[in-house]
Amino acid sequence: MQRIGQVLKSNGRDGELLVSFSGIAPEEIDLEEPVFIEFDGLPVPFYFEAFNQRGNTRALVRLTGVHNLTDADEFAGAILYAEDDLYEDEEQDLTGWTVLDADGTKAGTVTAHEDIPGNPCIWVETGHGECLLPLREELVLDVDETEKTLRMEIPEGLLDL
Repeated sequence: MQRIGQVLKSNGRDGELLVSFSGIAPEEIDLEEPVFIEFDGLPVPFYFEAFNQRGNTRALVRLTGVHNLTDADEFAGAILYAEDDLYEDEEQDLTGWTVLDADGTKAGTVTAHEDIPGNPCIWVETGHGECLLPLREELVLDVDETEKTLRMEIPEGLLDL
């Protein structure tokens, strides 16, 4: 099990819970999959009946079986877990990898990963300095793990310093 969030408090009288997510953005939550909360040392599955995102890290949720303020208050402070592989970080550490443009010409070397919610990026050291490139699936043309190269369709002007 992996920790994905924590119940901050109950909200209203109908069993809503304010949940803070960590390590995953609320919009990435699979609402069809259960979340687990430990009771007496055992993980108990709950499904989402309602889910309303509030900002970048929080959501108001209603879980199965939680229908009133009394029930919701019992969940305050509870940790939410998910199946280990469900929200596995798909990003691998690309630090030190070579970035190639669409033609295969070296554009630079990855120096860091910038985790901007909804827009992961990489910092690339070029011959003219460091620049930030979006690491979007539609821009990645080829990944060679053996050679540690990342061939990308680099939007025009991003490498111009």
